[in-house]
Amino acid sequence: MNNHQSQSVEVIGMKTKLKILMVDDHPFIIEGYKNTLEENFEAVYEFDIDVATNCDEASHFIMKNASKEPYDLAMVDISLPPSSDGQLTSGEDVVLLIKEHDEDTKVIILTMHTQNNRIHNILSMVNPDGFLIKSDLTSSELVRAFEDVLAGRTYFSHTVNDHFRKVLSNDFSLDQKNLQILYHLGRGVQTKNLGEYINLSLSAIEKRKNHIKELFGLKSSNDQALIEEARNRGFI
Repeated sequence: MNNHQSQSVEVIGMKTKLKILMVDDHPFIIEGYKNTLEENFEAVYEFDIDVATNCDEASHFIMKNASKEPYDLAMVDISLPPSSDGQLTSGEDVVLLIKEHDEDTKVIILTMHTQNNRIHNILSMVNPDGFLIKSDLTSSELVRAFEDVLAGRTYFSHTVNDHFRKVLSNDFSLDQKNLQILYHLGRGVQTKNLGEYINLSLSAIEKRKNHIKELFGLKSSNDQALIEEARNRGFI
């Protein structure tokens, strides 16, 4: 048990208390997660679960609990309604906010995205402890993922594992800096301001952008065209 767990996990009688954040914009999906965990682990854990259906609600719970009782586990969907201030636009942003306040919180990503490049981007951006594609998901698989992640192991569903065995359909991959450039452009950050988010000079960023455009076969210098093509290919 790591330091975070020894501080935040509380034993109640013969049960261990677990504080969990579930983030998904479909409440019935969250009910499914809750029912599965409660049915399979009610003799072991006392669950304290917060539920968020958008980025604003997730941010509220993260900030509220950051100083007093951090989450032991967060289960986060990728496609979420953005925050009202535009700072959080996806589950990736939510996970980064969680990790900013407590890097020991275990994170399981659950998403409908199945494109190889999209999976690669999520793995590169947030490095989750568990990563499940919803079309792969069964109650037994969620149970296995939950057990493995809490035990300190990573758990990937078979579509994610297939990602590691396949050559990307584009016949190339992008390194983390290039993925970060696309990620922040996709969030609306202007090129001139990318240096505030990525540790590169403006000239280096421009050089990388031009290289990505060449890989994508783009002749236009328009950033919007780059963003649209990156989305089409599953990089953002």
